[in-house]
Amino acid sequence: MKAFLALEDGFTLEGRSVTGACDTGGEVIFNTGMTGYQEILTDPSYAGQMVCMTWTEIGNYGIAPEDMESGRVHAAALLMRECCQVPSNWRSAKSLPDFLAEHGIPGIEGLDTRALTLHLREYGAMRGVVSTGTADPRELVAKAKALPEMAGQNLVTRVAPSAPWRLGDAGPEPAVPDARGAFDWGGEPGAPRVLVYDFGIKWNIVRMLKAHGFSPVMVPPSFTPAEAEASGADAIFLSNGPGDPAVLGAEIATVRELAKTWPMAGICLGHQLLGHALGGSTHKLKFGHHGCNHPVKDLETGIVEITSQNHGFCVDIDGVPNVKATHMNLNDGTLEGFAHETLPIIAVQHHPEACPGPSDSRTFFARFRKIVRESTGR
Repeated sequence: MKAFLALEDGFTLEGRSVTGACDTGGEVIFNTGMTGYQEILTDPSYAGQMVCMTWTEIGNYGIAPEDMESGRVHAAALLMRECCQVPSNWRSAKSLPDFLAEHGIPGIEGLDTRALTLHLREYGAMRGVVSTGTADPRELVAKAKALPEMAGQNLVTRVAPSAPWRLGDAGPEPAVPDARGAFDWGGEPGAPRVLVYDFGIKWNIVRMLKAHGFSPVMVPPSFTPAEAEASGADAIFLSNGPGDPAVLGAEIATVRELAKTWPMAGICLGHQLLGHALGGSTHKLKFGHHGCNHPVKDLETGIVEITSQNHGFCVDIDGVPNVKATHMNLNDGTLEGFAHETLPIIAVQHHPEACPGPSDSRTFFARFRKIVRESTGR
């Protein structure tokens, strides 16, 4: 079935739908990963985005249930040069087209993804639509222009939980506080209890926290500082998530209050919210950082790490007192991490929990564990 892609500036491409009829839109971005398409699709940070994969064949190893990063697909569409419809992998439970169709997400192949990527690099990420219903470029471009821009959007409301939860062996399960507001944290005796503010968390962040000895409970962004105090937490963790961090005024105010009391760490959107809470700002990048091969320099050790990234906004901490840069992106010099000089706070923009990888920056979790131990004795 023919499908057409149109960007808001008039750029158009023709391809084929592998998932049936479709008519949808979002911000069009490109991802340079050769693998990890399932993790990309199920990462809540991709809410509202149509993802162009730069690698030529996508779907060759199928879909494995244990590789989910959340309970559903969040990306608005997957744009590909070629989609493998018959995967070869002993772990595969279904094909990529079947997985996309099951979740109602368009998969488009046959696109000139190289031309699309070069266009986005030149002119920036922009709004776009895919449709099997019309081939009129003027109509499609008009639809793209009518979509909301990513800057100014609060997309956390689409993906955040409404109640506390924990990640069990069979998946998410409710975490219900007692009458005093305290959780049954579980975990090993003496394990530090970390309250994870879930703005659209990837499940592997939770897995990595557990692997480093933490007992995590995830809570909604609306969880108040008073509720955090009653919960029995030893530390606070801020997750990744979608959209423009600058519009999350209530969440920033909560983080600012929490930072006065607890050891804290943040990843991606959590990094951005901490940046705002401590006095910094954010701005939108031209085409963002999306992929699993981005070089980041640890400014304290001089070591260069290959990292997985997915973000369209960048933190600026110039002039913010007592906050120092710890990591820098070597592609464009933007901030990739910071630490507070007097408070037990660290944050990174990239994804140290990356799955299937790379794993160069997983020392971030060990750093957080050390900070919590030094601050609480646990």
